[in-house]
Amino acid sequence: MSAGETAIATEGLCIRFDAESVGSNQPDAKLVTRLQDGDRLAYELLVSEYQPLVYGLAYRLLGDVEESRDIAQETFLKAWRHIGTFRGECTLKTWLYRLTLNQVSNHRRWWRRRRRQDTVSLDETHVTSGITISDRLTSSESSPEQNALGRERQRLLLVALDGLKPDYKVAVVLRDIEDLNYDEIALALELPLGTVKSRIARGRDELRKRLQNMGF
Repeated sequence: MSAGETAIATEGLCIRFDAESVGSNQPDAKLVTRLQDGDRLAYELLVSEYQPLVYGLAYRLLGDVEESRDIAQETFLKAWRHIGTFRGECTLKTWLYRLTLNQVSNHRRWWRRRRRQDTVSLDETHVTSGITISDRLTSSESSPEQNALGRERQRLLLVALDGLKPDYKVAVVLRDIEDLNYDEIALALELPLGTVKSRIARGRDELRKRLQNMGF
């Protein structure tokens, strides 16, 4: 597996994703201090540093470009307004994940988003279109036929993910695409570690079954 990739282990199936390496694994204490002091240049730096992460998570959960942009904007505005509540119990990255998940949850609750599987573009060049699967499906050495097969497998994978129970989908995305560890996910979701592990295991199992039923 190359650098920047993560894999979903599904009892015999190994599904690989290209994950963007964004943000820092440790909270930037100076940045937080500047934000808490009301420094707008620090806010611009926060957005520049973490926008791919926030937007990417929203897009993987919602599958809609415009809605994900709205979620990202709302998340950063909320972060700006509530940075005073950040006490460093988790990383800044994990805190932003938590805010993003809350915004996505609120969005689903109020708007009851329709499933729009067919609107997912597999050829978009923005950060979240980097989702790929194993076997170098779209490598420069692949033939047009292999690339077409890769895009179809990507489509099936996205459909299978979208069909998971929301709690399972969030857990699988955070672990196997966003590459958070179990403790980080527990902090982001504000759940016991055992619950997180259970959701990931069940989500992976359900994803494996869905992919097998689709002939993947």
